[in-house]
Amino acid sequence: MARNNNKVVPESKKALDILKYEIAAELGLPVGKQMSLHADTEFATELGSIPSSSLKEDYWGHISSRDAGAVGGTITKRLIQKAEEALFSL
Repeated sequence: MARNNNKVVPESKKALDILKYEIAAELGLPVGKQMSLHADTEFATELGSIPSSSLKEDYWGHISSRDAGAVGGTITKRLIQKAEEALFSL
């Protein structure tokens, strides 16, 4: 099945990223450059076994599927809540 990754509103990507990291922080998930550098990773970069240039700011590989799903589910819940608020405030 082909995926259509075209956004209806391309400008929404930045807002969704902000929301994603906000929710991850609320759930206590260690994501982002400042939080993803654990001591072992930092030590490995100092030794040169992991090049520091390969570390990405937007890395979620160490997050479990359950936690990533919780972030996605919470994003969906908040977007629906905001849409309902917009509809009912008319």
